[in-house]
Amino acid sequence: MTSLDSGLLAPTWAGTPVAAETGDEAWLRAMVDVEAALARAQARLGIVPDSAAKAISAVSADQLDVVALAVASRGAANPVVAFVPALMKLVPADVAEYVHRGSTSQDILDSATMLVVQRVRSLVLADLRRCAEALARLASQHRETLMAGRTLTQHAVPTTFGLKAAGWLSLVLDAIDRLEALVLPAQLAGAAGTLAAYAEYGRLAGVSGGVPLIAPFAEELGLAEPLVPWHTLRTPVVDAGAALQFTAGALGKIGVDVQVLSRTEIGEVAEPAADGRGGSSAMPQKRNPVLATLIVTAARQVPAYVSVLAASMVAEDERPGGAWHAEWQTLREALRLVGGAACTAAELLEGLEVFPSRMAANLALSNGAIVSERLNVALAPVLGKAAAKKVLAEAAREAAATGKSLREALAGRIEIELPLDDLLDPAHYIGDAPALVDRVLRRHRG
Repeated sequence: MTSLDSGLLAPTWAGTPVAAETGDEAWLRAMVDVEAALARAQARLGIVPDSAAKAISAVSADQLDVVALAVASRGAANPVVAFVPALMKLVPADVAEYVHRGSTSQDILDSATMLVVQRVRSLVLADLRRCAEALARLASQHRETLMAGRTLTQHAVPTTFGLKAAGWLSLVLDAIDRLEALVLPAQLAGAAGTLAAYAEYGRLAGVSGGVPLIAPFAEELGLAEPLVPWHTLRTPVVDAGAALQFTAGALGKIGVDVQVLSRTEIGEVAEPAADGRGGSSAMPQKRNPVLATLIVTAARQVPAYVSVLAASMVAEDERPGGAWHAEWQTLREALRLVGGAACTAAELLEGLEVFPSRMAANLALSNGAIVSERLNVALAPVLGKAAAKKVLAEAAREAAATGKSLREALAGRIEIELPLDDLLDPAHYIGDAPALVDRVLRRHRG
């Protein structure tokens, strides 16, 4: 029975736009596009007739049997060897000789891969920009919304939700920068990276060498022009993997924060509600943070896939046996996961519910101890740094054990007059949080 990879076990990307751009049909479509671009580029130089280039460009990937090609690809360990004769059968007999002229399997598949990466990148960037807009709104609206800052799972000092959102925004902007900076080149090399066959066919048409074909080929594909063939120089793939890994991690940070903040006992944010979302098969009361979960699962998987891409840089000779082949599925899964995570993150952030009153209630749980760092600064010049820290630690422990406020626990421990109303007010100890929010918002606007 033929199995279709529809994402049953991959809900992060199932049903999202990236699914259609990374399936077998998408890769096959890209391979057809590369062969057509090669023919058009050669026609521009007079190496193949214009009529042949037009006939090859008229072929649709829908005319090919992707399942049959997948099975046949086992015979040569790559799909191009079976793909080329199948493509030749779809053009007139007198055009078939111009299909794949001078080319080699890796030229077609590498160039097709760059096309797929480019198409997925466009989807991811669009979703990241949606994330950025949503986060900029949250950061601006909650610029001074007080909440507890947490370190090692415990209350630390006050912060603002606006600063947390601005931090998320900074990561998203970093991801956008890295994806936009990617250079995605076409691949044109020939059998062993010398362009020999391209040059030979070019010589017959009065073209000197194979190098003149590189620029029009890349232009036809809308890809960058490579300086040299990169059959075993895998910078483009590894760079793409690095950008995908960073993007997954950036979104994963947001996802895991949302999971924590939406815990029942914290309840400071909630995912956007929707029919059937967040339910449990056994517990009717559950409203699980499923969008955040989909994002986090992607962030936990992508580094493993990308590590395979990095390992494939160690590619022997002019074409390796196994290293190149190991890239295909791992890169596809990384693209799928990041594309799904970005789409999911945009939905999450555009509808994220924020509960300032709950943040204020949680901030008060320590009965004032959350600002003990500020009191330490005030007491240190008088009592000495070590003595001040000891007094405050004892008072904080007493407050936690008895339910007293920090103010009450300090009574009798210090004899100096302090402006305790000011020092114990969390709103007066958020440092430069609002100014830091503004810095990130200025970057976003820029």
